[in-house]
Amino acid sequence: MAHRLFEGKEHAACYWKYRICPSDDLIKYVIDFVGKQKGGPLELAVDVGCGSGQGTVQLAKYFDSVVGTDISPAQLHVALEHAKEPNITYRQCMAEELPFADGSVDLITAMSAFHWFDRPRFLQEVHRVLKPHGCLALLNYTIQMELSYPGCCLQSLNQVCKELYATLDPYRSPHLGANSIELYREAYTCIPYTNKEWNDCVWVKRPMPLSSYIGLIESFSNYQAMLRDDPQKAMRLSQDVCQRLMSVMKVTSAETEVMVGVRYFYILAENDLS
Repeated sequence: MAHRLFEGKEHAACYWKYRICPSDDLIKYVIDFVGKQKGGPLELAVDVGCGSGQGTVQLAKYFDSVVGTDISPAQLHVALEHAKEPNITYRQCMAEELPFADGSVDLITAMSAFHWFDRPRFLQEVHRVLKPHGCLALLNYTIQMELSYPGCCLQSLNQVCKELYATLDPYRSPHLGANSIELYREAYTCIPYTNKEWNDCVWVKRPMPLSSYIGLIESFSNYQAMLRDDPQKAMRLSQDVCQRLMSVMKVTSAETEVMVGVRYFYILAENDLS
């Protein structure tokens, strides 16, 4: 069964404010992959598990129509609040039961969402709705991000981050196993298409205020699990980590900008069996 998380209004708002999406370069790589296989116009993209819609928006300039789908009304409400592109719409549905006709979709994406689906059922649904030579793109990133700051010891800075990740690890959902990358690697081997790509290490650097890095961590499922279990413990953890990072950086404001290195991994696959 699919796992339903991230559905509260506060969590959805946190998603929109802090969650990161793939870099423009990575999205362009996906689009180039689709273009090579499809040829001709790109009519319809579907972003499954779209959350508050950041990734959905990135697809809008490449397709005649883009549809973001999610199971959470709260997430879709936030997405609609920020919807500006006229060719984007949103639908509430399960990832495993997509409301699209057979062979009607040029690209299906799932950005930081596939690991929560009923993966075999979702992949069957993908095959049903993809056009011949339509494509699937599954993208995600690891929580083990790396920080850098001018004049700061990287080892000391990232030791604080490593301790944070270790503290959150016991709250990781059993559904995800020990390592999400392995879930995607397994999916790659199960996808029956011949033309497919797997890359487990694409580093993207993003500048953001230290407070936004903390907010990003707080949006993750393991932090949210800690927050439900012991709200005071979770809030103390956020405050302590922020203070420790500021101390290592020798700054006094959580709005100080840091560089955050994010490790992405992805699967691209063409429906070459139709």
